[in-house]
Amino acid sequence: MTSTIKIGSTEVGSGHPTYMVGEIGINHNGDLQIAKQLIDVAANAGLNAVKFQKRTPELCVPKDQWNIERDTPWGVMTYINYRHKVEFNESEYKEISNYCGSKGIDWFASPWDEEAVDFLEKFNPPCYKIASASVTDIPLLEKIHSTNRPVIMSSGMSTMNEIRTAVATLGQDNLLICHSTSSYPCVPSELNLRMIETLGGEFNVPIGYSGHEVGLSTTIAASVMGACLIERHITIDRSMWGSDQSASVEPQGVRRLVRDIRIIESALGDGIKKVYDSELGVMQKLRRS
Repeated sequence: MTSTIKIGSTEVGSGHPTYMVGEIGINHNGDLQIAKQLIDVAANAGLNAVKFQKRTPELCVPKDQWNIERDTPWGVMTYINYRHKVEFNESEYKEISNYCGSKGIDWFASPWDEEAVDFLEKFNPPCYKIASASVTDIPLLEKIHSTNRPVIMSSGMSTMNEIRTAVATLGQDNLLICHSTSSYPCVPSELNLRMIETLGGEFNVPIGYSGHEVGLSTTIAASVMGACLIERHITIDRSMWGSDQSASVEPQGVRRLVRDIRIIESALGDGIKKVYDSELGVMQKLRRS
């Protein structure tokens, strides 16, 4: 892990402050005001960016699932209608983009299909995120690669050979790989944080961590182990309706995560032994020679 990528105006990689992303995903439940509240949570905590998900439902939902009825906060509806319900349209994304700009925070999204890439291109995103579920979707990877934008790729639910194929498709010049385990929430014994080192040893790209666990300690540990980008799902309230809410971090936790990682960055130092001025008085009192 020796290279860096640039997300917006920020260099991300070894030797730079940890780039911290709040994954809003679909935790907004299709409500623009909740999305803005989550952007506020991220900006007020000091996160660098928020991330959304963008799907074209007819392309992403298997046809045999379209008409299956689901219980939702809006009553019983077909799954395809639900998927449309939680997607923002162009005018809503314009409002999101303007709102993020007013808060001084980056935003980008995970496109789940090629039409979603074309949709997001209208907003000149600083990068794209490839979801773990899309690692083996070579046509989508090729479409994203064709934009010449930086790419962050999660690696959950993927074998090393699948990751290698994806990297060969995307190239290593403008890529960051996030270690991830795609279970929600993920138990600590399956986080396998040493994969941060494994990925860094094989690929000449920055390595990050996208966590879906409950709690903050293991995410902080990922930062200590060299993850230069940290992503966690964020929510207003973990009891809200939605499949990702239980593995998300509430506002107070988001603030603590940023605080603790910044403290750790300061504490790690440069690895060069030195005697600090603060030690001199103690030295005079305690040393015999």
